[in-house]
Amino acid sequence: MKRSIILLFTFCWSWVLAQNNQQTKFVQYVKPLIGTGAVDTNSLSGSNFPGPTMPFGFIQLSPDTRDAPDDPASGYDYNDKTIVGFSHTHLSGTGVADLFDVLLMPSAGEIKLNPGNAKVNRSGYRSSFSHDQETARPGYYQVLLKDYGINAELTATGHTGMHRYTFPASKQSHIVLDMDHSLDKKRGYWECRVIGAEIKVINNHTLEGYRIITGWASLRKVYFHAEFSKPFDSVLMANGNSKPHAVNVINGTAVKAAINFSTTDQEQVLVKVAVSPVSIENARMNMASEVAGWDFEQVSRQCADSWEKELGKIKVEGTLEQKQIFYTGLYHAFTQPNNMADVNGDYQATDMTIRNAPDKVQYSTFSLWDTYRAAHPLYTLTQPEKSAAFINTMVRQYDTYGYLPIWQLWGEENYCMIGNHAIPVITDAVLKGIPGIDAGKAYEAVKASSMTDHPGSPFTAWEKYGYIPEDIESQSVSITLEMAYDDWCVAQLAKKLGKTEDYDYFIKRSAFYQNLYNPKTGFFQGRNKDGKWLSPFDPLSYGGNGGSPYTEANAWQYTWYVPQNVPDLIKLMGGDKNFTAKLDSFFTLANKPGNVNGNASGFIGQYAHGNEPSHHIAYLYDYSGQPWKTQYYVSKVLNELYDTSSSGYAGNEDCGQMSAWYIFSAMGFYPVNPANGVYAIGSPILKSAAIRLPNGKTFKVNVENAGTLNRYIQSVKLNGRTYNKTYITQNDIMNGSTLEFIMGAKPNKTWGTQAAARPAGWGYINN
Repeated sequence: MKRSIILLFTFCWSWVLAQNNQQTKFVQYVKPLIGTGAVDTNSLSGSNFPGPTMPFGFIQLSPDTRDAPDDPASGYDYNDKTIVGFSHTHLSGTGVADLFDVLLMPSAGEIKLNPGNAKVNRSGYRSSFSHDQETARPGYYQVLLKDYGINAELTATGHTGMHRYTFPASKQSHIVLDMDHSLDKKRGYWECRVIGAEIKVINNHTLEGYRIITGWASLRKVYFHAEFSKPFDSVLMANGNSKPHAVNVINGTAVKAAINFSTTDQEQVLVKVAVSPVSIENARMNMASEVAGWDFEQVSRQCADSWEKELGKIKVEGTLEQKQIFYTGLYHAFTQPNNMADVNGDYQATDMTIRNAPDKVQYSTFSLWDTYRAAHPLYTLTQPEKSAAFINTMVRQYDTYGYLPIWQLWGEENYCMIGNHAIPVITDAVLKGIPGIDAGKAYEAVKASSMTDHPGSPFTAWEKYGYIPEDIESQSVSITLEMAYDDWCVAQLAKKLGKTEDYDYFIKRSAFYQNLYNPKTGFFQGRNKDGKWLSPFDPLSYGGNGGSPYTEANAWQYTWYVPQNVPDLIKLMGGDKNFTAKLDSFFTLANKPGNVNGNASGFIGQYAHGNEPSHHIAYLYDYSGQPWKTQYYVSKVLNELYDTSSSGYAGNEDCGQMSAWYIFSAMGFYPVNPANGVYAIGSPILKSAAIRLPNGKTFKVNVENAGTLNRYIQSVKLNGRTYNKTYITQNDIMNGSTLEFIMGAKPNKTWGTQAAARPAGWGYINN
């Protein structure tokens, strides 16, 4: 009897431990369907995809709900009712679509590869689905294709997608392979067309092929190798509107294939698809290296385990919703940049040659106008090895292309957005001492990229006028302000390396923003090369990506963009009183013109959290002696503009930037200047956070009285000592400090208000 009681106790205790271990898994908080579709279809939602991918992996295997994806750019809209298939490459959170390579779709019954003008079933094989019969988690996606009674399951490795389709009994079961599926070829910002493609039958369980396609990336080569767990009975192929017929190979510009089977009830057919940007041989190699067998569960588990490791780099406590937003944010932030190198290190360089990366990594998908602000500073804390690899990739682009990336996709420069924000990313990493970077070579690339004319950065005019004239280059105010910041970064790196002449040169250029400040209007304002201000001037008037002095914003939003020298900006505006009064107006002026840019959303007054130019502005009260207002607005954004629904973001998630803002801000601090080693303090909403640092130490944040109503800081301690500064430094974090907050419902207007408490606004902080 005693032995039985002991065994029973041991069993129960083991069960409790197992449950506790399961409960501590970070992946359980990730909800990939966050940010996949707006409740209000006229607003932005995130533009994220729900399918499986490895951290920073090449493959993003996910359902597409549109025949010709365009908006949302991820290819999946939560509001859609049908799925057209599962393609292997996607963009996460971008405002523009591309990729959607190698689409597979299972079906049963009669199939039409070329349905012509059919209105109800345009693809010929799409199916309805329900979110009640859909599952998405790290390493796994599942959906029931209702029209066919087929259960589709997906998982992924770094370069290979794995499908598991459970069919009904049918003599007409199919898996469609569509090499024509792409972003919308008839409309968009640029021409998209398939230049050439091929599908080839290798044997009765293997297909291979490629396509060469234009789009946002000007020329992409995509090679695939696909293996089926069940030998297929036949393959029908078609190009364009040609009649499908049984052949072993087909070439063309709109090629598709129907792989045909007979299936018994609940029979599972698995497919493995490896993709390479280099060659079919490399695609084969990628599969052989990553998925030798057919164990779907093992592949899914390995993918989830990889995510568990990455997500565990920050441990937080808070409400369930807060943890779901936080860890889904980390998931989205760690989805890209993507490793474009094959398993042997081969990659296609920007000069279209095939090169080899000795470290087997070559990253792409650099949405730098967005991610330099907070996502890359987050990577330096949580992903230092990958940060070094990102920068080595950027320097390789400089070697083959002449300057650093602006917006790099599929290894190619697409010139999207303005400035050259690889510069602050490299500067930040070098100044923080990230190992694995050749600082001399990095500086060579940074300096050259700051003196070479290219789209979005016209340096000849910059040198001549001391600003960018609008009649020489549109988006002139935004370009001027952002180039001035980039120049400040070059100056800091020059100073670090003892290049005094260069420091003096670039620090002078970093003040060129002053030449566009109009003291009569109180805004940064466009002017022509003759020096005259543009008129009429309306600070509420929005620009897009040309035709206005402002990029995806208005004068109200860009007037706060001097992160390299906020004290000087305060001085330009007439001192603390005028500065804070203008900030107050910014956050309360609700008037919006009818032509608000499509990227502007998540409004609090003129603050538009849905796009990046606004992201640092709530923290600027810290610099002018009224930090309780920073706490108010940061808390408001955290609690009102993020949630766990399909419309959980206030705008496009933008490759991790929208998430990184939440991750930093929820812990209580944010890098206003992402390259000076200073983090302005806001309003933490989590009960605690612990960042596991690469040096083996842990930076901790503990919050007393955390809660939606307690948005105001009452007091702060750093390492047990009273702390009145409204910022912490990189060294505070890397030393493994403990930051303690006591929060309350009313502002403490004495904490952090002294001039000495304000964030340093000039130079790099080393203590």
